[in-house]
Amino acid sequence: MEGLTIENVVASSSIGKELDLWEVHEALEGSEYDPDKFPGLIYKMKDPNTSLLLFSSGKMVCTGGVTLDEPQKSVDKIKRLLDEGGIETADEVVAKIQNIVASYELKTELNLNSVAITLGLERVEYEPEQFPGLVYRLDESPVVLLLFGSGRMVCTGGKNEEQLEDGVEKIKEELKKAGLLS
Repeated sequence: MEGLTIENVVASSSIGKELDLWEVHEALEGSEYDPDKFPGLIYKMKDPNTSLLLFSSGKMVCTGGVTLDEPQKSVDKIKRLLDEGGIETADEVVAKIQNIVASYELKTELNLNSVAITLGLERVEYEPEQFPGLVYRLDESPVVLLLFGSGRMVCTGGKNEEQLEDGVEKIKEELKKAGLLS
């Protein structure tokens, strides 16, 4: 969808084996590991530009991707680096997308008070004293939309682009029906 910009893709994976994070820390130059502060090892990659959190259970979280294929590229790369460092991994490591955060510009300002009243309080959270955006939860969808008075929208909760696109289309339809979007 034109105008929908992926800002962050979060995925989970598993290396398939338990990890000695001190050993991993030694094998991965530039990794950060301080178990007193955080139970996982942090590894920031430059290509793709993502961060991986590795845990002793072998589970991993990849964050920071801006395309849907970057998490898989990242876990493939970490698997290769671990294998090269003498740390045994599973034959195949698969990244499963858990959440995509995207932005969309409606190209018009919104009166969030009118939006909150029109869309119904059962699906809307709007407390401008607490947060400047309106939180809108879609029916029968994991997608949550944050709408701002500027017309900027943040979409989160989707596991694929289609869910995010459907969410944007649904809110646009509802806002047009209510006369709040031209």
